[in-house]
Amino acid sequence: MLDEFVNDIERVRALQNMLISISTGQQARSADYTALRRYLLENPEYKQLLPSFIRTNRELDQFWPFIKNKYGTYAERRAYIWQEFTPILDFLEGKNKAPLDQSTSQVLKQFDTEGVHGAWQRALERRTSDPEGAITAARTLLETVCKHILDEKNIPYSSNKIELHELYKLTANELSLSPNQHTEDVFKQILGGCSAVVNGLGTLRNRLGDAHGKGKAPARPAPRHAELAVNLSGALCLFLISTFNERIKT
Repeated sequence: MLDEFVNDIERVRALQNMLISISTGQQARSADYTALRRYLLENPEYKQLLPSFIRTNRELDQFWPFIKNKYGTYAERRAYIWQEFTPILDFLEGKNKAPLDQSTSQVLKQFDTEGVHGAWQRALERRTSDPEGAITAARTLLETVCKHILDEKNIPYSSNKIELHELYKLTANELSLSPNQHTEDVFKQILGGCSAVVNGLGTLRNRLGDAHGKGKAPARPAPRHAELAVNLSGALCLFLISTFNERIKT
């Protein structure tokens, strides 16, 4: 059944149409729902973007009492289902997927499959659905890359107490990426900007991430803030990894 579709956009739309059919008094094949549901939930990028009722209703016949009790008219049910499928369809159509995602994911996967790529994937998965978690994951991604490079270079550091900006400073010094290691003003300016970004990511995570408790009226990040954090982290990690790999060759 899955092979009938050209891509995952068609598969998601088929699942959406199937649920609309059930919600408006028509028929749909339970086996098709089960196959599509299983396929989509197995993809970690899709899991948090799919409607919550997909995750909770394992069988098609479980969805009917859910939607029947939630809305009384066909029009309301259609509007609700369309709205709930918007995040996953936007993602698949590229509206919430930055150009950096694919290239960064590939480089990080080659660099360290278990650690670095896992951190990047968590950031991507949370960026739209969980901005606070995405910010924390973006910081974790950069920390993981720095520690991996320092471990490869046998450079000692405190694994528990060191701050992100200190960890990055050690890594930058080892890779000759500190501003004071260059004489050209343009490189000093760019590398100084990288250090400022690292400081900003660490502060952003402390204030807006999900790693600490919040007060009565906490500031909450929007998806665009999480997207900025994830992509800045990804760009820096690409730069560090590329430099590290070049240093190995020489």
